[in-house]
Amino acid sequence: MEMASFAGFIETLFYILFFYYVFKFLARLFLPYMVKKVVEKAGRNFQQQYQNQQNQNNTQDFNPGNSTDSKPRENKKVGEYVDFEEIE
Repeated sequence: MEMASFAGFIETLFYILFFYYVFKFLARLFLPYMVKKVVEKAGRNFQQQYQNQQNQNNTQDFNPGNSTDSKPRENKKVGEYVDFEEIE
């Protein structure tokens, strides 16, 4: 079994710090660009969903047969109401 050396510990610590600072540096370079792209894509998706919703609402307004206002909604009857009286 090998014993861990102080030099090996320092070398491992150096690699950990090196990769941490490289990652931090690259994140500062590329993260704003990536966030900007994600926000733009989300904005396009929201805009598309809004336009689709508007198109659906417009087609329902022009088709009175598809409108839910022409037919009254039927309520589901779950059960019968029973009025109980107390018996002594």
